[in-house]
Amino acid sequence: MPLRPSGSAKVARDPVHHPLFARCYARVSVRAETRMGMAGVRDRLLTGLAGRVIEIGAGNGLNFARYPNTVSEVVAIEPERLLRRLAVEAALRAEVPVDVVPGTAEALPVKSEAYDAAVISLVLCSVRDVTRALGEVRRVLRPGGVVRFFEHGRGGGRLMVLTQRTLDRTLWPALSGGCHLARDPVAALRDAGFELGPYRRVMMPENGPVLPSSYCVLGTAWRPEGTG
Repeated sequence: MPLRPSGSAKVARDPVHHPLFARCYARVSVRAETRMGMAGVRDRLLTGLAGRVIEIGAGNGLNFARYPNTVSEVVAIEPERLLRRLAVEAALRAEVPVDVVPGTAEALPVKSEAYDAAVISLVLCSVRDVTRALGEVRRVLRPGGVVRFFEHGRGGGRLMVLTQRTLDRTLWPALSGGCHLARDPVAALRDAGFELGPYRRVMMPENGPVLPSSYCVLGTAWRPEGTG
């Protein structure tokens, strides 16, 4: 006979809990596929990947349908409950095996050196500890493993950077699920010990108004061979 929890038992909360933002993100991200050119970005982000892949901050799973058939398995980490549920639904429609797992970027619930590639897409802006999160990415990648990243961050002239920093200190993180506008993902990857490959600056939307969140970067990095 199963035990029932006592009335004083506490229900564990998800480490990330932004239900209102998650609903908004789920709607906006679907529209962005065509209206902002995100479908093409996802194709460029994932093309050429192979083997075992870990995707960190999978959101509602819009990457899943675009993984090439050279990928043998995707383990997708998503801490937000609503987005994770949507990701599970997307995983069922994917052509490659996808396992959606709860967890945070700062404490990935997987073994070390278990993956050939890691995908980070619009994640580093919102993690609580960028250094620790990238340390975890390095831990779970095999030596020589690849990182594919698409992130937004600091960009524009002095006035835009000032605007980004001001928003980061005031309303933006609270309104946007912990997102920050003025982080530098390329510098963070370099500081975490990754070897940077080719990357390019991308404006989102590709054609439209320039926003504080418009300055993006799409590229590749590697965990160096023979390092811990």
